[in-house]
Amino acid sequence: MAKKKVFVSFDYDNDKNYKNLLKAWDANPNFDFYFSDLSSTEINSWSVPVVKQVLSTKINEANYTVVLVGKEANKQHKDHKEIGYKNWINYEVAKSKEHTNKLVAVKLDKSYDSPEQLLNSGASWAMSFTQEAIVKALNDAAK
Repeated sequence: MAKKKVFVSFDYDNDKNYKNLLKAWDANPNFDFYFSDLSSTEINSWSVPVVKQVLSTKINEANYTVVLVGKEANKQHKDHKEIGYKNWINYEVAKSKEHTNKLVAVKLDKSYDSPEQLLNSGASWAMSFTQEAIVKALNDAAK
């Protein structure tokens, strides 16, 4: 079976360890998806228009967007006015919806607030950060 092309949306400052674990799981042949690792510091620019362009391009190359819902996932970013959304995660979800990517939300803790753009989006949910829950949510999103 072909691997899924996945863009991962996450809070770089607080949740990159979870992203790194996804990357390690990607090396496992039983975890069936391509991993696209992007964040504003890896883009090497703090220019909002540059970051938007690169993120949009990568989102458009994917068929799925996995959103890691951490403690700060819905926190307002200092550049929210220029971003046009509350934060980068909300921007990435909105762009993923525009591109019709299948959305998968992964709650790192059930108590964390989901990004506003995920609400009523038809996302498949993994209510825990486990390989089994994430694979199931990816497969459910594919239906």
